[in-house]
Amino acid sequence: MRALDPIDGAAPAATVEWLPECLGRMGIVGAHTNVRCQALPGGVSSDIYRVELPSATICVKRALPKLRVAADWRAPVGRNRNEVAWMRTAGAIVPGSVPEILGEDAEGGAFAMRYLPPATHPVWKEDLRDGRVDVGVAAAVGDVLGRIHAETARMAGLANRFANDAIFDAIRLEPYVLATGRVHRDLADRFDALLDAMHANKHALIHGDFSPKNILRGPNGPVILDAECATFGDPAFDLAFVLNHLLLKGAWRPQSRERYVDAFSVLQRAYLAHVSWEPRADLNARTAALLPALMLARIDGKSPVEYLTDDAVKSDVRAFARALLIAPVDDPALVAQRWLDRP
Repeated sequence: MRALDPIDGAAPAATVEWLPECLGRMGIVGAHTNVRCQALPGGVSSDIYRVELPSATICVKRALPKLRVAADWRAPVGRNRNEVAWMRTAGAIVPGSVPEILGEDAEGGAFAMRYLPPATHPVWKEDLRDGRVDVGVAAAVGDVLGRIHAETARMAGLANRFANDAIFDAIRLEPYVLATGRVHRDLADRFDALLDAMHANKHALIHGDFSPKNILRGPNGPVILDAECATFGDPAFDLAFVLNHLLLKGAWRPQSRERYVDAFSVLQRAYLAHVSWEPRADLNARTAALLPALMLARIDGKSPVEYLTDDAVKSDVRAFARALLIAPVDDPALVAQRWLDRP
């Protein structure tokens, strides 16, 4: 295959020598196919490239053994297989909710999917960052997540097929729960209880990184990306993960805090409409317990949010989260109301 050409001044082809071989093994290109590529931003855990072919534009993703963060954070590269499997499962449940998978290269630890341009599929995080808080989008996100959890809770064999505890522990529980617990040692019993609850409540196929940065606002509904943490686990984790981001956006953009809480509320309601695998009160209680732990993790864990940089703001979030870990509530709505009532 010929060398890759950069797109619009992108990195020279020599820096992505693995890409031609991956494309060839997936049967996407031949020996003489004209191909151009460009690195896409935001790849903390993976190399992600936009690839222009003569007939289409695609996206190729390859997992990294060491994540691009300040801490020493490593994870098995085989997680790409789990991501592809999650996307195929979710796409069958909610058509259009994931990009189309075009090929998979197990040898190279990569896969290819349809490229969705930002003009038609903006990242939801960017909308929220700019104060564009559409509660209709939030409701659609909660609806899609609830439908995926509800259907996979009923599907036989998924617990064995997605028994990915090692990857989930390495990418989620260790950097978010365990690492944060090491910083706040006086709350060790609370973090231990959260881990025990998640291990005891494996009800559905979970995404594991259900964040606004991984959700596109498509013309026909949300499109979900980056499922490399996928495992059969506690659905409360996905719900708490996305709700946490809506709270933290209120620390980032305090003038829009009430609108973020509105989005929080409609997302939760849309999701709960699908909960049938366990009593809603039980799931609500675990979600409410996880929320402050995840808030604290995004300040003091291995993956702090990049947009909270002011020490006073971080201290405020830290104090709020610690208080709720010490005295938990049993409904995420109560967490949101306390967040809104803060001075």
